[in-house]
Amino acid sequence: MSREEKYSEAQLVEIGLSRAMIPGHIAIIMDGNGRWAQQHGWPRIEGHRRGVSSVRSIVEEASRLGLGQLTLYCFSSENWKRPPKELSLLMHLLKQYLVEERREIQRQGLQFRVIGNTAGLDPMIQKEMQKTIDASEGNNGMTLCLAINYGARLEITEAMQRIAKSVKSGQLSPEDICEKTIADHLMTAGMPDPDLLIRTAGEYRISNFLLWQISYSEIWVSEKQWPEFREDDLRDAIRDFARRDRRYGGLNPLK
Repeated sequence: MSREEKYSEAQLVEIGLSRAMIPGHIAIIMDGNGRWAQQHGWPRIEGHRRGVSSVRSIVEEASRLGLGQLTLYCFSSENWKRPPKELSLLMHLLKQYLVEERREIQRQGLQFRVIGNTAGLDPMIQKEMQKTIDASEGNNGMTLCLAINYGARLEITEAMQRIAKSVKSGQLSPEDICEKTIADHLMTAGMPDPDLLIRTAGEYRISNFLLWQISYSEIWVSEKQWPEFREDDLRDAIRDFARRDRRYGGLNPLK
């Protein structure tokens, strides 16, 4: 798929959507890889491998739909508690994805970003990650953001530490600290907040993901495990999102 192959308005109508229904930013907690594999009698890592196929499908469909940003929760800071063998295979899959998808990211004109403690990752993964970021720097298509070794509480804690240092040095007055100050010190600085948060595998938890940024996001939970999640499921989530009455704490003047 090239960057020109976005759905036309007529094509969107054919699949039950319209340009006005498409959120600007969707974030996804991709859950259920290991459980899906175990349910099929396979090792957990096979679920992660199949999960990569879902990532490819959803990234391509999101770009085709005209999303501004797609953020995927790939690996949390808590995931290091998993067995060493599974962690090793996960890191191998991550490196493989960064290398193999670089050409596709370029072909689709995507802007590639990463949030998380990347310094805690293998140097080779950091190198491939930076290559993909640099290669996509001039693109103007959808932003694809991967949350890797990410935890929202740590993100907020580190933001508070940086703000406190600015106050201590006299660069910032406590009275001038506002929501924008905090947002500008987060890993997502400059990115829009998610309009829609999707979680798979029927789990109703946020799991330390974008705690500040999803304050007013709509939440949609799929019973499907991530390896089963495909384009039709993303469209279903968007249709449901479009029916929501987003009041941001206020009242709809038409009601």
